[in-house]
Amino acid sequence: MVQIAPSILSANFANLWAHVAQVEAAGAEMLHIDVMDGHFVPNITIGPLVVQALRDKSRMTFDVHLMITNPDQFIGEFVKAGADIISVHAEACTHLHRTLQTIRNHGIKAAVALNPATPLTVIEYVLPYLDMVLLMTVNPGFGGQRFIPEMVEKIERLNTWRRERKLNFTIQVDGGINQETAPLVVKAGADILVAGSYIFGAADISTAIRSLRERCG
Repeated sequence: MVQIAPSILSANFANLWAHVAQVEAAGAEMLHIDVMDGHFVPNITIGPLVVQALRDKSRMTFDVHLMITNPDQFIGEFVKAGADIISVHAEACTHLHRTLQTIRNHGIKAAVALNPATPLTVIEYVLPYLDMVLLMTVNPGFGGQRFIPEMVEKIERLNTWRRERKLNFTIQVDGGINQETAPLVVKAGADILVAGSYIFGAADISTAIRSLRERCG
């Protein structure tokens, strides 16, 4: 069954915990936590202190997406704050294999994120060390962007690699996910859907999450 990971980038930060509690009560398995530094992407969001404050109140899997330069410097802090999975961008890592080892040595799951224009070949030789691959279907940095349709083929290709090489990583998709795009990416091979504005911008969060599940069968 497809998993839903609401992205707090689109939540109301003035009432963040209430929004997080709503998605957890609605059955979301994961909480996607977008960390931006204003350098790797043109925006600034949150740090470990916010993650720690939420961790004490939630049982969801905390999926921390580091959209930052020099992610190695902050891995330990986010692990201590309560991250269950950390995604680093291949584009931001000089020694990607070493960075993944660092994450795994902390006893949590390791993931790599790829921007839309970054080819899959960049991560081909680290696939056996991954618990998850995050494919961006918009350019990272802002919520509410339009899904890039060419990314469906990229998801299909990664899914083919996974099947042919008998690997067990999950495929997560982030960007422009809604009732129309969700079935496309799931059919292509996605296991986890990150959705921000579609969920937190809905009149009813529970209905939005349920509609994504229903549309994906």
